[in-house]
Amino acid sequence: MSKYIQKATTCTSLLLLGAGIGVGVNYLVNTPQIFASTNNNTTIEQKENLTSAKLPSLADNTDINFVSKVVQEVGPAVVRINAERTVASNQNVPPVFNDPFFRQFFGDQIPQTPEQQIQQGTGSGFIISDDGKILTNAHVVEGSTKVTVNLKDGRVLEGKVLGVDSLTDLAVIQVQGENLPVAQLGNSDNLVIGEWAIAIGNPLGLDNTVTTGIISATGRSSSQIGVGDKRLDFIQTDAAINPGNSGGPLLNAQGEVIAINTAIIKNAQGLGFAIPINRAAEIAEKLILQGKVDHPYLGIAMVPLNEQTKQQLNQNEGFKLTNEEGVIVVKVMPNSPAAEAGLKSGDIIQGIEGEKIADPSQIQKKVESSQVGSDLTLDLRREKQELKIPVKLGILPTNNKPQPQ
Repeated sequence: MSKYIQKATTCTSLLLLGAGIGVGVNYLVNTPQIFASTNNNTTIEQKENLTSAKLPSLADNTDINFVSKVVQEVGPAVVRINAERTVASNQNVPPVFNDPFFRQFFGDQIPQTPEQQIQQGTGSGFIISDDGKILTNAHVVEGSTKVTVNLKDGRVLEGKVLGVDSLTDLAVIQVQGENLPVAQLGNSDNLVIGEWAIAIGNPLGLDNTVTTGIISATGRSSSQIGVGDKRLDFIQTDAAINPGNSGGPLLNAQGEVIAINTAIIKNAQGLGFAIPINRAAEIAEKLILQGKVDHPYLGIAMVPLNEQTKQQLNQNEGFKLTNEEGVIVVKVMPNSPAAEAGLKSGDIIQGIEGEKIADPSQIQKKVESSQVGSDLTLDLRREKQELKIPVKLGILPTNNKPQPQ
């Protein structure tokens, strides 16, 4: 009997406990302010703790990323250059319509075309001195009759071309203005492949455009990028460069100009080329002082001696080349320093000033780094003879198409 009473008591206790829990839950559900009070207190406390140990956000962080900092510092010194050129019109009307006989019968019905037209072009540049000197590409302003310069602050200034050098595609413009921002020049000899590169310019009429990338390569020869008539080595970058970027600065992470954006290869992506600023500064100084640059001149056309050129020269020109190394002279320009020194077609240049030669670009660099009027000694092989011939460098004629040397 006692067992039945014990079981009944246990069941009754469980029922009462369940009922109590149900009543408690129902009370809490219908009285949410208890939770609200507790949660609010916790939230306020958590907020206070989070506020005291809060991570900095972009809005609160005054140390902006390096690209933005460079753009803020250098962007005002980057300008848009508008150049106007007067060019001859394309006369689409047959000359016969200019005959007075036809004019008598047709009169105003014959279309009239002006003899000259105004062409407008746009490029970029950057201010290199507080007195208003601007560095840009020669092809931006060459042959222009009017130049205007637009600053980022809205000012439009008249520009005067101080000098143009087509061979290096560089030009200097002068403007007059007060409180002009100036871009700081860096050192292009110390570039490291893979370091940051920032391009600022006005591509396709979109002013103050910024693109970023890296230095992809240095020492790209003009022949490698398809501008063999230029005497330059280029810096390669994958920072986007488009028409209108020409003449704008390529900057490093410190905001220093390391090159001038100049060339692109059509139908290619991530291939932009810029003139090293050290070379550009040398040319700019000469343009400012004398309005032109006198380039040293040797006066030969040449090709490297590899298996392909040996085979072609042996078959087409009657040469008998076998194991020779160096650069072969295929043409000597009349009245050139090389002609006066006695160089001949077929001479193989194996060295210059004691330096072994394997490629025409080596001779090009050696000539360009020398002074007009200085002597360069060439180590030649002429048939079976070994010769040393000094050549006095002349001035590259401006009315001739530039030669490799």
